[in-house]
Amino acid sequence: MDFPDLHSWNLSPKDAIALQKALAGRVEVHDRLVEPVRLVAGVDVSSARCGASVHAAVVVYDLDRSVLVATAAASLEAAFPYVPGLLSFRELPVVLAAFRRLAAIPDVVLVDGQGIAHPRRLGIASHLGLWLDLPTVGCAKSRLCGEHGEPGALRGEWTRLMDDDEELGRVVRTRNRVRPLYVSPGHRVSMARAVQIVLTCGRGYRLPEPTRQAHLESNRLREAVNLDP
Repeated sequence: MDFPDLHSWNLSPKDAIALQKALAGRVEVHDRLVEPVRLVAGVDVSSARCGASVHAAVVVYDLDRSVLVATAAASLEAAFPYVPGLLSFRELPVVLAAFRRLAAIPDVVLVDGQGIAHPRRLGIASHLGLWLDLPTVGCAKSRLCGEHGEPGALRGEWTRLMDDDEELGRVVRTRNRVRPLYVSPGHRVSMARAVQIVLTCGRGYRLPEPTRQAHLESNRLREAVNLDP
């Protein structure tokens, strides 16, 4: 994939926070998708507990045929420190490096991370959507901000993730009686459509199949790199 640079990565944490606030105003939370959605990319990043190397995998899943049609990966040394709320500045450079190697252009991108369910409304899924100029959805395993009740126990049941009167996302049960996921629009996807996409990508696991496969691939890459002499 080819896409222009959105901004420089040579930023301090203070500068990164200011940039997040500025970029958040450019995020769209209404549907601008190619219909019907067929090609869904999954994104995941893995890193070793010690060291600065980060490993990203992007897979493209064909919903009609239930197969992977493209895979790309990359590894880099992270130049930005780990700072809560600024994860995208540490992980997006390697994610973008993987996307530049990707042969297929997805209809929508699922990211293992937050969309607008972020203190400054610009989680990694929203940030990535602006870089790629593509619809994105955040599908995180844990909560970053907001409050919620417990969704029903069955697949497809959900409850709202709220910050005062603002809905940040939805807490969605993707498999009967397993821990829910935190789903929020990243860019160019509405709240309801984000949930629908995540559930449509379910294949019997807690994680939607594109991000599950990306998770497996990024872990394989990390382990292979760490085994190299």
